[in-house]
Amino acid sequence: MKAHSGIIPDGDGSRRIIWISFGAFAMFFLLLSRLWYLQVVDTENLLDQSENNRLRFVPVAAPRGAILDRNGKVLVSNTPSFSVAVIPKDVKDREQLVSSLARLLKLDPKEIQDKWNKGQGRAKYYPLVVASNISRDQMEFLEENRLSLSGVNIEMKPVRAYPNGELASHLLGYLGEVSEEELGNERYKDYNAGDYTGKSGIEKSWENFLHGTDGGRQIEVDARGRFLRTVEETASTVGNSVMLTIDLDMQKVAEQAFGDKAGAAVAMDVNTGEVLAFASNPGFDPALFTGRLPADKWKEYLEDKRHPLENKALKGMYPPGSTFKIITAIAGIEEGLIDAHSSVDCPGYYKFGNATFKCWDKKGHGHVELRKALRESCDVYFYKLAERLGVNRIAAYAKKFGLGAPMGIGLDNEKGGVIPTEEWKKKRFGTKWFSGETLSVGIGQGYVLTTPVQLASMIATVANDGVIYQPHLVKRIVDLDGKPIKEFPPQQVGRAAIKPSTFKLIKEGLFAVVNEPHGTGGMARLSEVKVAGKTGSSQVVKMRDSKGEVPYQFRDHALFVAFAPLEKPEIAVAVIVEHGEHGGSAAAPIAGRLLRAYFEGKGVIKKPVPKQEPKDEKGGAPGSGTPTAPAAAPAADTDTE
Repeated sequence: MKAHSGIIPDGDGSRRIIWISFGAFAMFFLLLSRLWYLQVVDTENLLDQSENNRLRFVPVAAPRGAILDRNGKVLVSNTPSFSVAVIPKDVKDREQLVSSLARLLKLDPKEIQDKWNKGQGRAKYYPLVVASNISRDQMEFLEENRLSLSGVNIEMKPVRAYPNGELASHLLGYLGEVSEEELGNERYKDYNAGDYTGKSGIEKSWENFLHGTDGGRQIEVDARGRFLRTVEETASTVGNSVMLTIDLDMQKVAEQAFGDKAGAAVAMDVNTGEVLAFASNPGFDPALFTGRLPADKWKEYLEDKRHPLENKALKGMYPPGSTFKIITAIAGIEEGLIDAHSSVDCPGYYKFGNATFKCWDKKGHGHVELRKALRESCDVYFYKLAERLGVNRIAAYAKKFGLGAPMGIGLDNEKGGVIPTEEWKKKRFGTKWFSGETLSVGIGQGYVLTTPVQLASMIATVANDGVIYQPHLVKRIVDLDGKPIKEFPPQQVGRAAIKPSTFKLIKEGLFAVVNEPHGTGGMARLSEVKVAGKTGSSQVVKMRDSKGEVPYQFRDHALFVAFAPLEKPEIAVAVIVEHGEHGGSAAAPIAGRLLRAYFEGKGVIKKPVPKQEPKDEKGGAPGSGTPTAPAAAPAADTDTE
């Protein structure tokens, strides 16, 4: 019997088959495990990634609320603008894109890079704004080059519009892009890189009301990031509008009255504390700060000796000069040191120890009682009174009127001024108070510093017989439909404990300043309304040039405070003209124009009818045809201080 013949695998072949089978099984197991992981464990993450590749969120910036005057006239609104945004996920070569955008937009590459860096930490499919407020020409140029700019989108964002140009620029403030530091602040947790926020004025202090709630669109894109359709959309919510206490017409008069002079003017309703005009001259163009401020314009602002970027009404601290004599006189009467008939002789100077303190009128005022001392602003009268009072008593009365501390008007960085005392000087300079320094304080010089807002409040308190109202700039907050959300009624914040008889004497003297012969404030006189006020001039530095003239920056400041009508006051005004020299000739006319504008608006004074010049044969005026406003007051019987 023959044996069966066949192929029997040897031992090595069997082992190879086993290893190959084991390897195949391992690979299958790994693939199955990965499939299970992707489909079960990591489902949500992969779904998100898939959706992010297909779906994009495009934020829609919310328009800010408008800023209105007390009568609803628009001071600040919105206008569309274009911004350049980048989707980091769609950018293949970051450096090349930054270089291309800088070339096309004519921007510094570092500026674009810095804005890109501000958005780091956000999702890579979230758009980052790298250029704001571009022109229409720039937008069209980018669109033409769109194919070479992967990841670039052009967004429409509302920016601020200022229909009145520079008017009230310091009060309204301006916007700027939110900074990296601000983005790290809890207050700005809902803001994104490239968003705008208030940087000064009302825009900054009332940001929480003005800033709306952003919306957005979820869009579907193809593999190349091109728009296909809108999947979902959330509308943005417009910010609330802020209605100010400011009267637009009075604000215009205040700023126009300064011309090219530097200074500030504040007008207040004495019965409510509402600020009717808040001017700081010269102003600036707030629209320029929204985008890239041109270098030449920035240089112009910085080199202007009138300091157009400074809010003089809020932060300007000036010696009040002779307007402070109101406080010194009140202190003297209340302390029983003077009355209506107390008199001194003014030869034009006062000797104190080895020093000689001069009166502004070198000829002297002769025999001077309280009414004449206020009317003609006799320095010698108040030198002697201040010597008897002492600096601490003068300071105590000044503080009763709110001087020496911020008024809380509702804007950031308000200055509080300085009301010196013996203790203050010891802490500030480490030296004792000298009696001669008190004489300067008595006429509002030396260490005394006040702001225009404080002076307006001070004279309003005199008009009110001691009632102190909180000066405020916002009347109410309203929604998009004009419905009031929050009201700001008048707030009485204090009362200066002064006898009515004292206020009566002071008011009589202030009325004489404006309305009697030799009064220093005659340029603020109104024939239809009784005005009471006080002039002032505060020294800067006495320095003359080679021709014996005082350069502009060393000339005295000119001041004037007033209220009207005398019997039943309604409005208080404070004006300072930087380096204007004489309160009576520089500041009083501006106050007079403000008072006239107020009473014209009330119908108490009739508005002048512009004169129509005769037309020539062709129907044109032979002259300029520009109407000239009547003077606020006659120049007769007017001295200046």
